[in-house]
Amino acid sequence: MKKMILMIAVIILSFFSYAQEYQSAKKFDPTRNPFQDLKNAIEYAQKTNKRILLDVGGEWCIWCHRLDSFIESHKNIKEFLEKHFVVVKVNYSKENKNEKFLSNYPEIPGYPHFFVLDKDGKFLHSQDTGLLEKDKDYDENKFMQFLEKWAIKN
Repeated sequence: MKKMILMIAVIILSFFSYAQEYQSAKKFDPTRNPFQDLKNAIEYAQKTNKRILLDVGGEWCIWCHRLDSFIESHKNIKEFLEKHFVVVKVNYSKENKNEKFLSNYPEIPGYPHFFVLDKDGKFLHSQDTGLLEKDKDYDENKFMQFLEKWAIKN
């Protein structure tokens, strides 16, 4: 009986550590290593069967802040994003353009910009977030259609 209780405790603890092991950056940080961030995201995406969403921008970018606020204020979008994607913020700024990392992807027309990768890190899609805008914000329907199109179908 003690062995069984111990086994259940180990399973529960490993589940919680497994669920908590990946933390995406909340801000664009010029000191972060996007190669390492992507490596960590791939490991987590493979374990959780999620796609990877590279969110490229900077703290200087007003539309990047609007995007973060939009996601935070739309519960359905935030939950769908967290359920189906591992988000990696990639800094682009005067301090660090991350040119070596971003040279692996198509040219970016403006910021913020999304790259969708499969769970192994293979490039799938380049998304101009300007196409998801409405007035001075983002369009909830367009944004959800984008996420649904690129989420892994379970």
